[in-house]
Amino acid sequence: MARPSGPTWAGFVAWALLGAGLVLGFFTFTVLFVVPIVIGVIVFAIRPRLAKSAFGLLAGMGLVSMYVAYVQRRGPGTVCWQKADSSGCEDFLNPWPWLVVGAALVGVALVGHMRMMRSLPD
Repeated sequence: MARPSGPTWAGFVAWALLGAGLVLGFFTFTVLFVVPIVIGVIVFAIRPRLAKSAFGLLAGMGLVSMYVAYVQRRGPGTVCWQKADSSGCEDFLNPWPWLVVGAALVGVALVGHMRMMRSLPD
C-alpha cells in the first residue's frame, strides 16, 4: 500500500510565490494582468498533493507585508534630505503594522505547515 503524500517544503515555497504574486498584483494595481494569471495557477495547483502545502500562500502574503515594512522603515512621517546638488522630502508610512501583520502571517503559515507535516502517518 502506497504511503499517502503529504505537504512538502517545495509545495510550501510554490504556494508562497503564488501568495506573493497575488498580493503584489493588488499592491501595484496590475489586477487586470497579474491576478488572473495567479488565480489560474492557484486553481491549477489545487490538487490533493499540492493543496496540503497551501499554508505557503499565507507566508507569501506575509513576506510581501514584511518587505513593505522594510521599505517604510524611515517612517512614519516626512523625511527631508539634502545633497550638494539636490534636496527633497519623502513621506513614509508607519512600518510597524506592516511588520506585525507580516510576521503573524509567516508565523501562522510555518506553524500550520509543520503541524500538517507532523500529522502524517508513519
